[in-house]
Amino acid sequence: MGLILWLIFGALAGWLASLINGTNREQGWIGNIILGILGALVGGFLYSLIADGSFDAGFNVGSLIVAIIGALIVSWLFSMLTGRKAI
Repeated sequence: MGLILWLIFGALAGWLASLINGTNREQGWIGNIILGILGALVGGFLYSLIADGSFDAGFNVGSLIVAIIGALIVSWLFSMLTGRKAI
C-alpha cells in the first residue's frame, strides 16, 4: 500500500507544482508523478536540514506543502539546466 500512496501523493504534489509553474500541459501525468516524488524527497531533505530534525513523512497537508515546495525547486533546477521555461 505504501507504493500506491507514494504515487498518489507524488501525482498530487507534482500536479499542483506544475499548475503553479504553468508547465502542466507539457509534463503529463507521468511527469507530474516523477516531479512530485522527487519534490517530496528534496523538500523533506531540505526541511530536515532547516528544522534540524526529522520530518514526519505522513500523508498530511504539511507534507504536501513541503513536497510542492520541493517540486518547485526541482522544476526550477531542471529548467536552469535545460534552458526551458522557469517559474
